[in-house]
Amino acid sequence: PGRAVGDGAGAGAPAPAWETWSPWLLMAAIWGVNQWVEDLSLSPSLPPTPEEPRGWESGGQERPWPAPPHTRVPLSPQTGTLTEDGLDVMGVVPLKGQAFLPLLPEPRRLPAGPLLHALATCHALSRLQDTLVGDPMDLKMVESTGWVLEEAPAADSVLGAPVLAVMRPPPREPGLQGTPPAPVSVLCRFPFSSALQRMSVVVARPGAAQPEAYVKGSPELVAGLCDPETVPPDFAPVLQSYTAAGYRVVALASRTLPVAPSLAVAQQLTRDAVERELSLRGLLVMRNVLKPETTPVIQTLRRTHIRTVMVTGDNLQTAVTVARGCGMVDPQERLVIVHATHPEQGRPASLEFLPVESSVAVNGAKATSCAVEPDPRCSHLALSGPTFAVLVKHFPKLLPKVLVQGTVFARMAPEQKTELVCQLQKLQYCVGMCGDGANDCGALKAADVGISLSQAEASVVSPFTSSMASIECVPVVIREGRCSLDTSFSVFKYMALYSLTQFISVLILYTINTNLGDVQFLAIDLVITTTVAVLMSRTGPALALGRARPPGALLSVPVLSSLLGQVALVAGVQLGGYFLTTAQPWFVPLNRTVPAPDNLPNYENTVVFSLSGFQYLILAAAVSKGAPFRRPLYTNVPFLVALALLGSILAGLILAPGLLQGPLALKNIADTCFKLLLLALVAFNLVGAFLLENVLDQCLPACLRRLRPKRTSKKRFKQLEQELAQQPWPPLPAGPGR
Repeated sequence: PGRAVGDGAGAGAPAPAWETWSPWLLMAAIWGVNQWVEDLSLSPSLPPTPEEPRGWESGGQERPWPAPPHTRVPLSPQTGTLTEDGLDVMGVVPLKGQAFLPLLPEPRRLPAGPLLHALATCHALSRLQDTLVGDPMDLKMVESTGWVLEEAPAADSVLGAPVLAVMRPPPREPGLQGTPPAPVSVLCRFPFSSALQRMSVVVARPGAAQPEAYVKGSPELVAGLCDPETVPPDFAPVLQSYTAAGYRVVALASRTLPVAPSLAVAQQLTRDAVERELSLRGLLVMRNVLKPETTPVIQTLRRTHIRTVMVTGDNLQTAVTVARGCGMVDPQERLVIVHATHPEQGRPASLEFLPVESSVAVNGAKATSCAVEPDPRCSHLALSGPTFAVLVKHFPKLLPKVLVQGTVFARMAPEQKTELVCQLQKLQYCVGMCGDGANDCGALKAADVGISLSQAEASVVSPFTSSMASIECVPVVIREGRCSLDTSFSVFKYMALYSLTQFISVLILYTINTNLGDVQFLAIDLVITTTVAVLMSRTGPALALGRARPPGALLSVPVLSSLLGQVALVAGVQLGGYFLTTAQPWFVPLNRTVPAPDNLPNYENTVVFSLSGFQYLILAAAVSKGAPFRRPLYTNVPFLVALALLGSILAGLILAPGLLQGPLALKNIADTCFKLLLLALVAFNLVGAFLLENVLDQCLPACLRRLRPKRTSKKRFKQLEQELAQQPWPPLPAGPGR
């Protein structure tokens, strides 16, 4: 309104500036906002989930979601995760009277008796096609005795009870004294229970009038079920001498059962009736060496300020030694054992903190020092499952402090592992769990990131199943997660910048009563944007895990600063190209009385379309920077090929439009110097976009730290860390005798 009607050259009295700009500003703003929202919500190039992690399986299929990139506490069991899957039998420690005998390296050389029978029968192995299958520890134990398992016929019975299996001794070795052992029939099995930490069997020997029960399990619990007179006074020191060296120790005990008066009574035999009034028979010592990958991975996680925690069902002393050996606890760092007792006989529950000496060997190997400067104010806490239960029930206020500094959690039942994960999540930790057994299923399911190292039970409940049977997968998952989040932010930024770039182009053209053509819109949306948006997300994760973490929110200062800076650069280049065009002596304005697309082609549209086409490519490359979360841009070969091909086509449209001039409604520009000037503007835009991203990455964090005061973290665990750093904690006993 208010414009004078002129000829094809647009002659006539110009309308007031505000009347010319205001309606088109309003229309373009409404169109641009709607277009941005549609692009962010409906564009096929922005996936509903981040980039899929590579090399992971879950139930035989790739999972469509990555690990959270801000994982703070990876939890790992010991056996099979930090240490080798198989256990090697180091030997047995027989018990004679009230004294332990020296370690016997070859259990098969034991004389016939309860200890040998316990080793040969107290297991849950079975035979499948002439192959023994079952727990690896049971396989090693039976293999060390040389006894052979035979499945018993269904009709066999001994002492009125059906026979489950028969264990036959090997041929007698020359030079051994004593009566040759006889076959033993297994009548009943009570399988291993993680909560009870033991298993038992009921057996019968030929010629024996009464059945016998054999029990194996954790030394502390088995000793508690034994007659105190059969437990030697040096039980604890002998046990500690092996566990302190990182060996796994299993106690063996036996008991003679009364003969059942009938088969029905025998079949109703309960576990509690079998596992009581036992006699301790000896200790089985097994060697469990660290995996070669464990120590380097722990060092990598600690260097990147990712806290590592061990949660295991093994002995506390063994777990502590393994933690020191793999560098989870540095030899120079202080380790404190937390011990709690339940209230009893009118006494309240008690809690004490006991410092322990540094252990320097694991199975005879020297402990590895992690290349991390130890904090003298920091203490690593180690506690057992019973202590953890007391803390949860009777010391809920102290529990968060213990969890913040807890590194070793031993003798943990499956439900306690799950509870530990939940308690850490209450402190706003992002918890990762890496396990390989059925005991870890609950914790794997509860964790923010569950990684199974086994194709069996644990793989069913965990989001990720690793093809690598070691904790090497943990840094890989974290790198994949960070790459996925950074890629998602990059795609978001690109889609936002793409919409704003097109909005600026349309806004400039609306002010002169023209617009982009339909084919031009199609070329931008379908050919340029879709191609680069799909391919830009194919850059892989960084090869090394760093300390930096990607932003946790879209509305963050780095993301918004990048958006605003790039938009300003895009607008400046397009406006610069527009005004340079209007200043040329050969420039002929379009006829504003004719609406678009009837006034196409024209010089203004041609220049704006040509520059904006390059800007879509430049923005895609600028927001796809590699470090620190992704590999360099040049590793994404399909993306580079697409950029080069599309850039060549756009350069050809400027220099020599040819056959595409008609379909795209482009105006031929005969001035070669002006064409080169447009390409110089493109080069300026390219350098400016990359320079802006680098400046924001390197200078913005330091500027923000200087401009705004240091704020207290909202994370609960961060607040506790700051609180504990300002006070002497944990409270240690003053007396050296404690």
